[in-house]
Amino acid sequence: MIIITGAAGFIGSCLIAKLNEQNFTDLVLVDDFTAIHKQKNWETKKYRTCIPRHLFLDWLKENQQQIQFIFHLGARTDTTEFNQEVFDTLNLNYSKALWQACVQYCIPILYASSAATYGNGEMGYDDNENNISHLHPLNPYGASKNDFDKWVLEQEHKPFFWAGLKFFNVYGPNEYHKGRMASVVYHAFNQIQETGYLKLFKSHRSSFKDGEQLRDFIYVKDVVEVLYFFMHHRKNSGIYNLGTGQARTFNDLAACTFAGLNKKVQIEFVNIPEDIRNTYQYYTEAKMEKLKAIGYFREFYNLEQGITDYVRNYLIPHKYA
Repeated sequence: MIIITGAAGFIGSCLIAKLNEQNFTDLVLVDDFTAIHKQKNWETKKYRTCIPRHLFLDWLKENQQQIQFIFHLGARTDTTEFNQEVFDTLNLNYSKALWQACVQYCIPILYASSAATYGNGEMGYDDNENNISHLHPLNPYGASKNDFDKWVLEQEHKPFFWAGLKFFNVYGPNEYHKGRMASVVYHAFNQIQETGYLKLFKSHRSSFKDGEQLRDFIYVKDVVEVLYFFMHHRKNSGIYNLGTGQARTFNDLAACTFAGLNKKVQIEFVNIPEDIRNTYQYYTEAKMEKLKAIGYFREFYNLEQGITDYVRNYLIPHKYA
């Protein structure tokens, strides 16, 4: 059996789709399945059973001999949440308990970290593990992910294979439920459809023009390809970046979204909301040499390819992966 925590969420449900395409159906889905707005992400998938998140660790104890691999993708991902207790419970302590179970039962595990761990990027975006203890995330979400990365590296006992992946700006199908935390591409599509134009954040730094803030946007189909690679690779344990390695501007993103809709580009620039202005990242770009060095050579979607596929094949028909 293969375990996917966060199975009802964005990346987790897309991973299930990939596994189903490759004829893996002996899957155990772990999440809070009371969230009705996520139901379409997983209800049509092929799997063995669903286990509520709060019951999973007990279930794992009873069924550990049947487990082949664990993808731990479940987390609280709201960057505007400032209740530290929420992150301690869901992102840190739960992950520690699952890690310790994997050590005890000799189960390989891959878990989701985040580019939010890099903060303002003052140390760059290099996934050298020697840098992790020196990073300064800008919000409790990023801090919780970095705290777990640091804890993992400090552990004397580790599973025979483990990997932590620092996801950069992921976009793609099955994020319909994410609200404010959905990708800029998703929000751009909806704004353009409703109003004919797109609002982008102004720059509050003189070194960046409006709309020229840069992000490493990665299509979710590339993310799940890397996850699938690691499930089979099972060597070279460590913490890895997962972006494209190519930063692009929000103006580029806007142009691609308008093009996907066959509409003329019309942008209005607005102030960054004050609650996120001081923690807003102006530039992210993953260094990807470490992943390539262990043999991952598949080409990533560029922004034009990814947004065109997302807009035309998923957002317009409101289709799920």
